[in-house]
Amino acid sequence: MEERYTLKKPESIKRRKRVGRGMSSGSGKTSGRGHKGQMSRSGAKRRAWFEGGQMPLQRRVPKRGFNNPCRLEYAVVNLSQLGSIGTPEIDRDALLKQGLVKGKGSAIKILGNGSIEKAVTVYADAFSASAREKIEKAGGKAIVGRPAAQAKES
Repeated sequence: MEERYTLKKPESIKRRKRVGRGMSSGSGKTSGRGHKGQMSRSGAKRRAWFEGGQMPLQRRVPKRGFNNPCRLEYAVVNLSQLGSIGTPEIDRDALLKQGLVKGKGSAIKILGNGSIEKAVTVYADAFSASAREKIEKAGGKAIVGRPAAQAKES
């Protein structure tokens, strides 16, 4: 009789191994678990990173440096980027709208890279000395903190 089908089942579709179904099945008696020991028992588990008593990787690798949990991460914005915003007051919402800052949680720092021609009031969490100087030279204000309207909301 000739075969009608040439396609084979993918290996991912496989019947599960039925263990403990007698000696003639090939996986009877100990059901492929061997004799005694931790993994022969029911409910046996090992931690994912357990290496059989060998010094584990997380203890072999040297530890370096110090990660300060209290470090304040700033989202930085340059003066050259502020020129594209056409409002007289630049705050967190204006920067978010323009896509210059991502996420509401991060603190904002204005850096003095570039120049600014218009007199604008800039609200941010920090300013570099050169940025503050350039903003004030253009006739604007560099104010640390949030505008009064935003401070009331939160």
